Amino acid sequence: MHDEEREVWDGTGPDEPGRLIAGRYRLVERIGRGGMGTVWRAEDEVLGRHVAIKKLHVPARLEDAERDRLFERTRREARSAARITHPNVVVVHDVADDQGLPCIVMEHVRAPALDDILKKNGPLTAHEAARVGLGMVAALRAAHGAEVLHRDVKPGNVLLGDDGRVVLTDFGIAVVADTSTLTRTGELVGSMDFLAPERLRGRDPAPASDLWALGATLYQAVQGYPPFRRNTPFETAYAIVFDALEPPAGAQALAPLIEELLAKDPADRPSAGEVELRLRELSDATAVQNGLHFPPDTLGAAPASGRTGPTAPLVNATGAPVTGAPPTGAPAGGRGRGRRRVALWATVATVLAALALGGTLFALQSRDKDGSPPQSGAEPSASDKQSPTPTPKPSPVPPGYRLVHEKQLGVSFPVPEGWTRKDLPEDNEGVAYIDPAGLVSLRVATVDFASTDPLQRWKDDEERSVEEGKLPGYRQIRMQGTAYRGMPAAIWEFTWQGRAREFRAQDLGFGEPGKTEYAIYLSAPSADWDTHKPVFAKVRNGFRFDGGAG
Repeated sequence: MHDEEREVWDGTGPDEPGRLIAGRYRLVERIGRGGMGTVWRAEDEVLGRHVAIKKLHVPARLEDAERDRLFERTRREARSAARITHPNVVVVHDVADDQGLPCIVMEHVRAPALDDILKKNGPLTAHEAARVGLGMVAALRAAHGAEVLHRDVKPGNVLLGDDGRVVLTDFGIAVVADTSTLTRTGELVGSMDFLAPERLRGRDPAPASDLWALGATLYQAVQGYPPFRRNTPFETAYAIVFDALEPPAGAQALAPLIEELLAKDPADRPSAGEVELRLRELSDATAVQNGLHFPPDTLGAAPASGRTGPTAPLVNATGAPVTGAPPTGAPAGGRGRGRRRVALWATVATVLAALALGGTLFALQSRDKDGSPPQSGAEPSASDKQSPTPTPKPSPVPPGYRLVHEKQLGVSFPVPEGWTRKDLPEDNEGVAYIDPAGLVSLRVATVDFASTDPLQRWKDDEERSVEEGKLPGYRQIRMQGTAYRGMPAAIWEFTWQGRAREFRAQDLGFGEPGKTEYAIYLSAPSADWDTHKPVFAKVRNGFRFDGGAG
């Protein structure tokens, strides 16, 4: 018998229905199998209720020390999960020993896993994905509050009940954040498609790593496939660390949040609290249906030259500029960047090689319920992908805003009540709206011919603006290509030092190549950024072409 066929090592052979565990739990049927264990539905003969029992996969070739480590990890799993009391987290009832093997006794949730639902019915709607995500992030907030990391967030570990309950389960590789890890140097834990970039770089997992996996799960929920799936685990790992994200076309208004969660740098990801607030807003079906294909809220890319931006900054009441400049992705100088890229990939390759050679406990890819490896084509087939979504319509004008019509630009957009209109200098085709305090600026501008590469345009503008000293103390937060209503787009977020305070800005540039290019830009004092950032999202979501025509 091959090692991978030996489902459980318990000293007597495979488990089967009717077998009694710990003199109390009688196995009824096998209901699931993952990378680390098999889950059975069992009858608790003491309390007369059904429970779920998780037992380990233990290959026979394991040495005693390795087996002891695995058993201790399972016991730690139970202790960790038992610390979390939350309706979106599976309840742990007991830890039982079966002939020396620890078994975790859990609440039996009569619900299919998200991955099974996706295989059977295809991708979820954005509204349903937001609802699922809301339950998941609530579970993660509870876990992180108890100083517990999940480390294996994925569709297979999300249960969806008919009553609407969302349950995050299988803290099988959870580890208490403030205790020493049991994994050996170079040994990864988790499913490859859902491992955050920093974990593939060899860094310790953190709450932000669980949030990256949440973003990858939401991506698969609306697209039907993981965000960076490639032909092999090595190619997948490389894509996670280095490749740009293909915008999730099926995500609709959920796209900005997914893109932020999948940021390469953990510092660029929103907190669990922010994610929960935004998912709560997005779970409103009307909001999801009306706002589609939008880039992240934390944007940042100043308009290209000839539009708004650092080439002609406005000045506020304090004398500080109220505009920004267009940022881009990586710093100029491909030679140095290439060396860093090679070094990082060497780290990834080393970690994966160690896992491939010595990782007898963990598979690079999760297995299907029948134990067979999943299909991992580099590109999902046409039947796997969602059909193209129609061109989205702008969202309604939100309360406290008014719709302004800028005929010279051929566009309309919502603006907060009380904000004052200002024309931009003659060398910029655009308009600005300033808040009553004179510290927050919203700018919309156009240029006649859209670039075929919006991201490169931002990079060029960033370099020029910094060289010309238009952004003292400049710091790029993020810059990346994306899509906006089916058009090529780029986003840029950055800070710079004004005369009296630091400012932060975000900018979105988009347009059909060769036609008019548009830019939506917001800047505000960094200290008040969280207060004013929603203005950008509302303008972006309510943007209209041709003088108000949706």
